[in-house]
Amino acid sequence: MLKHLTEIWKKPKENLGDVWKNRLIKLRTEGTVVRVDKPTRPDRAKRLGYKAKQGFVVVRAKVPKGTRKRPKVAGGRRPKTAGRFFPPDKSKQQMAEEKASRKYPNMEVLNSYYLTEDGRHKWYEIILADTSHPAVKKDKERKWVASGKHKGRANRGLTSSAKKSRREK
Repeated sequence: MLKHLTEIWKKPKENLGDVWKNRLIKLRTEGTVVRVDKPTRPDRAKRLGYKAKQGFVVVRAKVPKGTRKRPKVAGGRRPKTAGRFFPPDKSKQQMAEEKASRKYPNMEVLNSYYLTEDGRHKWYEIILADTSHPAVKKDKERKWVASGKHKGRANRGLTSSAKKSRREK
């Protein structure tokens, strides 16, 4: 079944039709960081480390598109040096992970994946693990997150999306 879901998500606009339109409308009305009961893309979430048990949470985060705009300086200055649009040194996905980790400080970011975008925003779903939950501590494959040295992964640029944006360009 997960294989078929992967195929559908390759071209969601064509494959999902009106369901896709309605979902986008719903996403626009939601807040910036929203907890989700189940992942929207279970195939992708499972591949990135999500498990449907206690201690694991999926969060949807919205990030504005475009570059960062700095306010215009007042007073007379040379126009050449008064640049106002600066691309941040990190990806939108990394920004979404940081927003989620700020909202849920007791949890650690495992990974995240792209969900959708419109003209103004991009949405990502972030997989979080509760580091103090016994189910996470007992899990053989995920217990590494509970150790202290992985604290603040999203803010230190240690998630997979952050590592990609730190690569040499």
